[in-house]
Amino acid sequence: MFDILKTKDGSDTVFSKQFKATYHSLNGALHESKHVFIDNGLTPALNKFETLTILEIGLGTCLNLFLTLMESAEKSIHYTGIERFPLSPDIYTQLNYSSDKRFIQLHELPWNQIYEWRKGFNIEKIEGDFLNFHSNLNYNLVYFDAFAPSAQHELWQPEAVDKLYHLMSENGILVTFCAKGEFKRNLKSAGFKVDVLPGPPGKREMTRAIRL
Repeated sequence: MFDILKTKDGSDTVFSKQFKATYHSLNGALHESKHVFIDNGLTPALNKFETLTILEIGLGTCLNLFLTLMESAEKSIHYTGIERFPLSPDIYTQLNYSSDKRFIQLHELPWNQIYEWRKGFNIEKIEGDFLNFHSNLNYNLVYFDAFAPSAQHELWQPEAVDKLYHLMSENGILVTFCAKGEFKRNLKSAGFKVDVLPGPPGKREMTRAIRL
C-alpha cells in the first residue's frame, strides 16, 4: 500500500499506491514542510497568538508535528492531527527525518485521545475522515496537508473549505502547498483573505489564508 521514496533534498517521502500520490514533494520533503508549514504558518502564528490550537489535515508521516515540537519551545499548544490511513511501523520506522527517538514516539502515541506530551503541549491524533470530524475547539492555525486535489478532490471543495472556516478562530492562519485557482476561489467564497506566497523548491507558489 505504501513505498518509501528519496526526495531531492535527501529526505524521505511516502508514496501511496491507493491514491497514486506522495505525502511530500519529490523536490524535497523536509524543505517543503519547513517552508510551507513552519516558516509561513507556525512562525507567524507563534507571534500572533499567546497560546496555539493547531489542526493538521493529513497527519501522514508526522513530519509537520515533529517540526512543530522542535520549533515551538515552551509555547502552550493543542495539536490535533487527522489521518485516515495511518502508517504502519514497517514504514514510519524507516523514514530518515531524524535520529531523535521522539519522532518514532509520536507515531506510537494512542489514537483518538488527548496525550500530554509535555506540560502545555497536548497531542490529539484522530484516525478518521476530516469530513466527519467535529470539535469544540477554535483552531488558530491549520496545516492543510491533504493529498493534492487530483487525488482527494472532495477535501478541496466548498463543503470542506466552509467546514475549515467554521473550525477556525478569527484571524486564524491556514497554510497549504496548493495554489490552484479553484481552491483559492473556494477560500475567498468561504470568507478567507487569501495570499499567494513563493512556494518551496520545485513549486512556484503556495497559499496562506487568513480567517476573517
